Amino acid sequence: MSSPIENIGLNEAAGRIRQGDLVAFPTETVYGLGANALDAAAVRKIFELKGRPETSPLIVHVSGVEMARRYVSEWPAQAEELARRYWPGPLTLVLPKSAEIPDIVTAGLPTVGIRVPAHEIALQLIEAAGVPVAAPSANRFTGLSPTTAEHVRQAFEGAVPVLDGGPARVGIESTVVSLAGAKMVLLRPGMISFGEIEQAAAGKGPHPSPGMHARHYSPRTPLILVDSPRDLPDRRGAYVWWRRAGLAPRSVRMPGDAPGYAARLYSVLHELDRENWPWIAVEKPPEKPAWLGIWDRLRRAAAVTAGPL
Repeated sequence: MSSPIENIGLNEAAGRIRQGDLVAFPTETVYGLGANALDAAAVRKIFELKGRPETSPLIVHVSGVEMARRYVSEWPAQAEELARRYWPGPLTLVLPKSAEIPDIVTAGLPTVGIRVPAHEIALQLIEAAGVPVAAPSANRFTGLSPTTAEHVRQAFEGAVPVLDGGPARVGIESTVVSLAGAKMVLLRPGMISFGEIEQAAAGKGPHPSPGMHARHYSPRTPLILVDSPRDLPDRRGAYVWWRRAGLAPRSVRMPGDAPGYAARLYSVLHELDRENWPWIAVEKPPEKPAWLGIWDRLRRAAAVTAGPL
């Protein structure tokens, strides 16, 4: 049996961050596994605990634009405009990093992903710690991202203390946009859409953004995407639908709007994963721009390399 999760208060969490320890904390997207972004030894603990390869960079969480500008070497007009419009919020900007950010945070790349989370507890933690907080999702590498403190407990079996802030409101990870080149490039879709933005492809070296592995955000149970209930492999598994119900022993109806769907997605998959079905079939969501981030997470969870949008 796993040990109980250790919930801690804000001041203790901030103190642990300053001391070089790890703390799981809430954001509006998912729970993060945080460390002092300026402390390379502390950041290395994130990779070790998650089993995450060091070719996958981390996002640095800051409390506002002023703090963000301290840890990048360039702050173009586009960054100012996007930050003013979307921060605090689920948008990560990739910019040339300052010398204060250790290479382990950025996978050796000269750029850093940075954002201001739209969660009061996360902002209070960063302010109280007095340092930027590097944090991927608080789960084992490639596993389902956590949207509650309980999901963190299940992932790490009490190995990391948690600052509990209730369920995540957005439910999937932030949109990641690079402003480091001549034009703005979408690196990872999320619930903020920028329309017709060309998406960069991941190369063989360090990934320019987190969450770019072909298989990611995955339950342990095999997950398949289907067009309709007629495509279910048999009648032994769990079916997640938003439009058409099907004959399956376990059926979960999802909201028909993108924000509502995203907010429930990981919680539903966590629940079904614990029930040990032979498969989880997910009815494909609408092929509309607002669903781009959801499509991305589902394709990666199912290890599908091509799809709509």
